[in-house]
Amino acid sequence: MEAMEELSQLSESIRQAASLLADDDPSDDTAPRRPSTFLNAVVLGNVGSGKSAVLNSLIGHPVLPTGENGATRAPIVVDLQREPGLSTKSIVLQIDSKSQQVSASALRHSLQDRLSKSVSGRGRSDEILLKLRTSTAPPLKLIDLPGLDQRAVDDSMINDYAGHNDAILLVVIPAVQAAEVASSRAIRLAKDIDPDGSRTIGILSKIDQADGDAKTIACVQALLLNKGPKNLPDIEWVALVGQSVAIASAQSGSVGSENSLETAWQAEAETLKSILTGAPHSKLGRVSLVSTIAKQIRKRMKVRLPNLLTGLQGKSQMVQAELARLGESMVQSPEGTRAVALELCREFEDKFLAHITSGEGSGWKIVASFEGKFPDRIKQLPLDRHFDLNNVKRIVLEADGYQPYLISPEKGLRSLIKIVLDMAKEPSRLCVDEVHRVLLDIVNASANATPGLGRYPPFKREVVAIASNALDSFKSDAKKMVVALVDMERAFVPAQHFIRLVQRRMERQRREDEMKNRPSKKGQESEQSVTNRASSPQTKSEQAGGSSKPTKEKPSPDKDTKEGPNLQVAGPAGEITAGYLLKKSAKTNGWSRRWFVLNEKSGKLGYTKKQEERHFRGVITLEECNLEEVDEEEPSKSLKDSKKANGPEKGPSLVFKITNRVAYKTVLKAHSAVVLKAESTADKVEWVNKIKAVIQSKGGSFKAANTEGGPLKQSQTDSSTDAMIRRPADPEEELRWMSQEVRGYVEAVLNSLAANVPKAIVLCQVEKAKEDMLNQLYSSIR
Repeated sequence: MEAMEELSQLSESIRQAASLLADDDPSDDTAPRRPSTFLNAVVLGNVGSGKSAVLNSLIGHPVLPTGENGATRAPIVVDLQREPGLSTKSIVLQIDSKSQQVSASALRHSLQDRLSKSVSGRGRSDEILLKLRTSTAPPLKLIDLPGLDQRAVDDSMINDYAGHNDAILLVVIPAVQAAEVASSRAIRLAKDIDPDGSRTIGILSKIDQADGDAKTIACVQALLLNKGPKNLPDIEWVALVGQSVAIASAQSGSVGSENSLETAWQAEAETLKSILTGAPHSKLGRVSLVSTIAKQIRKRMKVRLPNLLTGLQGKSQMVQAELARLGESMVQSPEGTRAVALELCREFEDKFLAHITSGEGSGWKIVASFEGKFPDRIKQLPLDRHFDLNNVKRIVLEADGYQPYLISPEKGLRSLIKIVLDMAKEPSRLCVDEVHRVLLDIVNASANATPGLGRYPPFKREVVAIASNALDSFKSDAKKMVVALVDMERAFVPAQHFIRLVQRRMERQRREDEMKNRPSKKGQESEQSVTNRASSPQTKSEQAGGSSKPTKEKPSPDKDTKEGPNLQVAGPAGEITAGYLLKKSAKTNGWSRRWFVLNEKSGKLGYTKKQEERHFRGVITLEECNLEEVDEEEPSKSLKDSKKANGPEKGPSLVFKITNRVAYKTVLKAHSAVVLKAESTADKVEWVNKIKAVIQSKGGSFKAANTEGGPLKQSQTDSSTDAMIRRPADPEEELRWMSQEVRGYVEAVLNSLAANVPKAIVLCQVEKAKEDMLNQLYSSIR
């Protein structure tokens, strides 16, 4: 057992040497440890060959289930640690950082339950891992695989545990099958994995069951004397008895001595000597098996040591060459050490900036967080729940206290806006945390990718610690910044937004009244158009003889009365209207006759210079506009003479104006407003009605002219206003409209935050990591 302890220490030394060759820090407990497989023992054999019994003998306790029908249905890994202070009957089960003393029977029954629930038993996904501390077991990692003749076992599973490493292969063959050992699948697999047999041990189990069979005993003794078939690999063989002699007797209650286990092992050896009289005593029993395993581990280490020593010598030469390059005498002084540290920091800086600026490694995850997860979290905020009408009612009532709102529930709506926008803080903080984790990964990756830091593990840990502390402070600043952005939006809601709520509500009520009065209104407009045409300035001009300058022929009043407006209508539902309008030039302040086409379905008003042109010279998007009737302040030059001839009497204005809802935006090209003039009152009424219908359906407004010539429209506007004043509003309907408007405002603010929060994170975390973090790193070197 002492030999195994020495081999365990040697295995740890070899692991540390391998870590040094890979530029890992063997003293860093937090770094991932490179596993050493010298102390692994993998058991191969068929169902019922006694594999689990052999491992129980090595452990010294019957903790693994045994049985003739294949008790092991999934890989079981038993990581043994020897603790001499424990009694021979004590078993300590270690789970994470906790330890619990258990009995062998309880542990065996627990394993049986887990194995019975195992579905496939294939691969490491179904692996069962046990960490045990006893005073009887060698410090090995025992791997009990299912029987090779089970369907759950394939070559990939065996290679996963036994291939391409230094694990010892324990091939278990029952004594009754010793004569057919050459055809055993376990022997063939071991030969494929370990052709030279340097890490394979053959175990002949259940010798007591072959007692009396002279042929079987002769075959067993031949194998132990290395006189087996010629096609067998040259491996070491050991003989064991069944579980009933070696383990059951040691664990029976009748034996209460602390030395009962050693007594059982001695009894096993004596039994084997009496059965195998011609076999060497050094290959009989459990004690011989432990010695043989130690011998094979020692051989395997000797095979690996030359390559390891060569690698260490090469690494030493590299370090010496690096020291020579930097100057050994300089490194021995404080100034020289500082120069080396600064050089290593520059190498680390180059690697770090390459990750950040080029997206190398994990750098792309920063952009992915901004463009993917963060906007998705903003979109997934439960706006529907908060803007549900019942919830809006509750918030409005709670905000108003004992006195309900009069015109607009401003206080409640402001409270609702603050509540909903406050939910944007958590996605913003999560985005900061994600970027922080990415930056930490980049720091570690850059440190690992810097060759010089690998040669100085303590300095490497210090660099990573300084960078991590700096990133922690940047994360705190970024969280304060993004929370301030959200609070800024919560603290100030533009008053103009609530003013628009009232305006839109009044416009909506007026549109509803107009829809109800549409039939009677059309008749009144028709009568008014006839009256206006009868007294239009163009008609009076013609009756007075017209001007000396020839003008285009205007339609007569009789013709207008009979035919109505001179507009063309097309489309399946009459949604396209075309006709001539006079367009006022912003440069010359004159009028130009243009052919206009209105598409009510698309909400577009386009114009051409001539009717036969195919391509529009300009298009107005009406859904962004307001419509306004204006007075004709200055008549066009072509109509001055007719105005003079007919005296100062002023008729209804034929002019209307289209403007954008937003004051600083344009309507057409670079113009903030487009002023149009119809050729007749009937044309104007038709144009205004249709354009007004399109604009108001999109939420725009219409303002009628306040002229003496328009009593009909003025009276209609007054009647609509009177109706709004007289008709009581439905509070629930009004609140629904208001909540929709407020939701639109909140969604716009959330979209703004989705664009601005990443900017704040880049400023507070990424840019600071590129500058301040590296400055702190350099300043820490003194």
